[in-house]
Amino acid sequence: MRYLPHSAADRQHMLATIGASSIDELFAAVPKSVLGTFSPDLPDHQPEFAVEAHMRRLAKANHAAGDGPFFVGAGAYRHHVPATVDHLIQRSEWLTAYTPYQPEISQGTLQMLFEFQTQVANLTGMDVANASMYDGSTATAEAVLMARRITKKNKVFLSGGLHPQYRDTVVTYLSGEEGLECLPPSPEGQGDIVDHIDDDTAAIVIQTPDFYGHLRNVSALAEAAHEKGALLIVVVTEIISLGLLEAPGALGADIVVAEGQSLGNPLTFGGPYVGLLACREKFVRQMPGRLCGETVDADGERGFVLTLSTREQHIRREKATSNICTNAGLCALAFTIHLSLLGERGLTRLAKLNHSRAIALADALEAAGIAVLNKTFFNEMTVRLPVAAATVVETLAAKGILAGLPVSRLEPGKPDVENLLVLAATELTTDADISALVETLKGEIA
Repeated sequence: MRYLPHSAADRQHMLATIGASSIDELFAAVPKSVLGTFSPDLPDHQPEFAVEAHMRRLAKANHAAGDGPFFVGAGAYRHHVPATVDHLIQRSEWLTAYTPYQPEISQGTLQMLFEFQTQVANLTGMDVANASMYDGSTATAEAVLMARRITKKNKVFLSGGLHPQYRDTVVTYLSGEEGLECLPPSPEGQGDIVDHIDDDTAAIVIQTPDFYGHLRNVSALAEAAHEKGALLIVVVTEIISLGLLEAPGALGADIVVAEGQSLGNPLTFGGPYVGLLACREKFVRQMPGRLCGETVDADGERGFVLTLSTREQHIRREKATSNICTNAGLCALAFTIHLSLLGERGLTRLAKLNHSRAIALADALEAAGIAVLNKTFFNEMTVRLPVAAATVVETLAAKGILAGLPVSRLEPGKPDVENLLVLAATELTTDADISALVETLKGEIA
């Protein structure tokens, strides 16, 4: 961490430049009763090496994902990120780049976003993708608003298998508006959103694999929605799954949103991540964010442009599709580099490896007498323990095993979820990790 001090002469020069006689004069408009006196409880100045040692001691208190067996998923997954990704995104021309407000002079950034869009469209099986969103949850909320604009209807149903935090984000976006209905949690895949669709429905939102790990029949849901003039929004929190599962677009989805963290972006204690959004070409003008396109210049040379940017900074506020103010450029770049390194066959192999690790985990759990609720899954599943899952997770964490996510943490107070635990396995999950988890679980349950 760099510390850039200003001398007294520096500060006096800055004050003179702006025409202020003292620092206090900068706060002249603030009533003195509001300013009051404030004495922060901070330690005395320390030499740099002492501060570094203190920070290292604090860091050692953390238990990072790579420090032991790790089975946490639920929208944030531990995958191997090649060193090449980090090396390339830290080049100065990428690391300092921001949203292209003067796109014609940002050809490198625009080309990268164009390649990113192409990858996302191919992965999701859709016609067009935008230049990224903040994360999967906000992309989901934007997709709901987009569907309401397209259909000119307000009623939207959120599946009981949708990630609770994604659901809460949609609820926040639509706060105070009518028409949003959240179906109850469906940890065993129960509940049928089809029964709720009527002629006033704008869209239904499903997730596959869902929060509990179940795979959903996208084709049947798309057909049911389209019969009533509604749109199908499909959410994917584990983008690696599309290396093995058929693309939602090929199964009838109208809008696909996803979290792209699994490719190129480590967990990093919760972010930043990168949201993906793709749709049918006929809906492109209702797409939030921005879209980069390819063209030729006056000399016939290949070039890239900001084709659509329907946000309020660029057009009249009443015409804006969204107030999203930027794209997750650096995270999108990491995603693009990682997927380019894998290629189509590499992504398929990675997806198969994830699934095989999950099968090994499920087999070991069932052999130990622990009930797995899933009949189908990709790399994530839900188990029902005979005791409270949150208590078990805390106990195992103290033993160095991060044993998944208790459903009660995200669904507090909901019935029949206290004993449910969501577990994820990736290519980094070893046989030794699985054995440590299962044996320790057996001991705690006993």
